[in-house]
Amino acid sequence: MPLALTAFVLCAASALSLMTGARAIPLAEILQSLTAYDPTNDLHVIIHALRLPRTALALLAGAALGISGALMQAVTRNPLAEPGLLGINAGAAVAVLVGVSFFGLTRIDQYLWFGICGAGFAGVAVFLLGRGHDAGVDPVRLVLAGAGLSVMLGALSGIIIINAPSGVYDDFRQWGAGSVEGRGGPVLIALTLSLILGGALALGIAPGLNALALGRDVGRALGARPVLIWSLACLAIMMLAGGATAAVGPIGFIGLVAPHIARLFSGPDYRWILPYSALIAALLLLLADILGRILVSPAEVAAGIVAAILGGPFFVLSVRRFKMMRL
Repeated sequence: MPLALTAFVLCAASALSLMTGARAIPLAEILQSLTAYDPTNDLHVIIHALRLPRTALALLAGAALGISGALMQAVTRNPLAEPGLLGINAGAAVAVLVGVSFFGLTRIDQYLWFGICGAGFAGVAVFLLGRGHDAGVDPVRLVLAGAGLSVMLGALSGIIIINAPSGVYDDFRQWGAGSVEGRGGPVLIALTLSLILGGALALGIAPGLNALALGRDVGRALGARPVLIWSLACLAIMMLAGGATAAVGPIGFIGLVAPHIARLFSGPDYRWILPYSALIAALLLLLADILGRILVSPAEVAAGIVAAILGGPFFVLSVRRFKMMRL
């Protein structure tokens, strides 16, 4: 599937997102609201105040998770690596809860940095726990370490929520399920900056990732600097996964599925895997959000829950299909 066709499908899904909800809106009305906005028309208000920000947030968060998932699979050479499975999302979630509960932060531009730092600390912890010492990074150990850390951080999140004021719990219920609904302009601005910086950094190290994919020694022979590339990749993962989690909550499996689909169209070149992963992950999260609006209409199911239901079987198939290799 050419990149342009993927972008076209994403645009079609975005139009469907604007049309779908408790109140269906015709495409002609959407086009009119975009070209000749009428503040007295309630449909136009719904589109601009609710559905446009929701659609944009799903696209941005999905793209960030897709790129970070591809980076994690490249750095660890583990086909099962993704922010949710390796504890990155859980680390960001705990850090955001700490910022909200103990420091009284209420805006994403305030607690975004907590999410990024939490993602970074969790990533470092999982990497250290997953090392096989002289043998390098053991993918199986890495997944187990991520699962164990996620459980511990999940328990810590529960302790914080139980002892926090009731308002924190009410806010966390929607955020913790992975919802893209009800976010405002500051969220979009902060996540856009996080995606631009992290995405640019990821694309900048893509040639180095291609060299290291051939092995550490071969990569060095080709002029790559493994420590520098891995460090920059981890920084990009912190910005992307931490920013997305702070914005929409912990959403799993999107970062796992998208890079695998991307490789079907792009091949092994990370200069193409990364942009494909961004578009495909954005499409997957947007479709999960649309499906969540349809399943129990007029009520809704959070996009993170739908993504987990659909991504779980893919994870099981991936475990059975891919041979685990040690770096």
